[in-house]
Amino acid sequence: MSTFRSIFSAVALSFLIVQSGIAQPKNLNPDVRSAMLSATKFMVEKASTNGGYVAHYLPDFSRRWGELEGFKTQIWVQDPGTVSMGNIFLDAYNATGDEYYYQAAEKVASALIWGQRPEGGWNYMIDFAGDRSLKQWYNTIGKNAWGFEEYYYYYNNTTFDDSNTSGPANFLLRIYLQKMDLKFKPALDKAIQLIIDSQYPLGGWPQRYPLKNNHPKNGKDDYTSFYTFNDEVISGNIDFLIQCYATLGEERFLDPIRRGMNFYLITQQGNPQGGWGQQYNMDLQPTYARSYEPAALMPGFTYTHVLLLLKYYQLTGDSKFLARIPDAIKWLESSMLPQDKREGGTRTHATFIEIGTNKGLYAHRKGSGVSDGHYWHDYDDKNLLAHYGGKANINIQHLKDEYKRISSLPVEEAVKNSPLKVGTVEDGSLPQKQLISGSVNGPVPNEAAINTIIGSLDQDRWLVKHIQISRPYSVTADGKEMNTAKLSDENGKGIVDASEQQYISTREYEKNMSLLIKYLKR
Repeated sequence: MSTFRSIFSAVALSFLIVQSGIAQPKNLNPDVRSAMLSATKFMVEKASTNGGYVAHYLPDFSRRWGELEGFKTQIWVQDPGTVSMGNIFLDAYNATGDEYYYQAAEKVASALIWGQRPEGGWNYMIDFAGDRSLKQWYNTIGKNAWGFEEYYYYYNNTTFDDSNTSGPANFLLRIYLQKMDLKFKPALDKAIQLIIDSQYPLGGWPQRYPLKNNHPKNGKDDYTSFYTFNDEVISGNIDFLIQCYATLGEERFLDPIRRGMNFYLITQQGNPQGGWGQQYNMDLQPTYARSYEPAALMPGFTYTHVLLLLKYYQLTGDSKFLARIPDAIKWLESSMLPQDKREGGTRTHATFIEIGTNKGLYAHRKGSGVSDGHYWHDYDDKNLLAHYGGKANINIQHLKDEYKRISSLPVEEAVKNSPLKVGTVEDGSLPQKQLISGSVNGPVPNEAAINTIIGSLDQDRWLVKHIQISRPYSVTADGKEMNTAKLSDENGKGIVDASEQQYISTREYEKNMSLLIKYLKR
């Protein structure tokens, strides 16, 4: 059936391409190359700070935002920001051969290396004005960003949250392999060693490292030392180490990779609740994190972990990764919401499931900021926390189909493309080639779409409106510090800027560049 669908999809795509005029397109390559270069020169020469980026800027650069508002001396590591910009530069270089893009990527690497922490990782942002400025940001914007509790304190250590360390490490690996330029190798080696050293013996990773417990809250331990699945902490580090093994070929990566994959097995809960939480304490019990993250099991993470176990089986051929997938699926079926709570069929599960009872736990909040705001959770599914999501939609049938498909494969077939299996590449291609070439793929945009992208350039910028921003840091006349989080209502639902204000957007740049690159590579 899957083969039939693939053939049908290919025929349908071919029909659409012919119908849209792509079969014999006008050669827009010169216009595409010109637009790409003009937009890139603007970003590199006007928007960047020492080679790094944030997500959005006002056109006069008087304000800028990463996940929160940043100082003018700061760049953001996480996507969309410095790392994602570096990767799109390398994608453009591989598509065009123009050295300007490689030089732009070099500047990104230099910015990341400047901001690499002594232990080898990265914080969420890099401040070129140094620690005094960064501490000032945490003491003003960070500590008043209600709901963004990961920014309340200046930990002065590495974070693995949101791939903030595996992301730049992977970019350094990629740019090193691009030309085998040894100037990137020391920083890359330092990042690799940190990820290896910070792994717990049982295979998981903490959210931050070196370990600290200097910011307890409400009588609870600081959650940043807990085993953390949330925001690709563990899976991101495993994926990076697999890339290292595939491209650098060192056997020392195999043990941390295997221990990381095994950690998914030892943290799956016993029946009848064979799912996972998103954090675990040192006793391997699901535990709390931020104020709106109770100790609970999570259907969303269980869904993701089942797909990861299927992937790990295809990497190793070891049936232990398949053994308890049926238990996870059975739990997902048993924990579905009653019909009257499924929001018209758009939701299947509560985001959090209480351990033991299988009841949904629902997070709420009230207030307007850090000084008067409060989070809590209960069994009431009304007025749910909007910035996190109180309910989820889990496609159990997809898990069943994938489990059936992959578990029925002969082992040799299942692992045939695994970079962890000993053997040579059949076509003789270098294992580094795939990482270098990037991941810009998918349907090629048609000529009309390309013309729209090129025509939307405004003074060499791609501008957007109606994004979610935050208020600047301010103090009222009575000394009250105002909320610096992104605009939202009392339940946390995001509020976009409804005015006609335009913003420079790295996300928009990356999206349009990706489409133009696809057109060039067609």
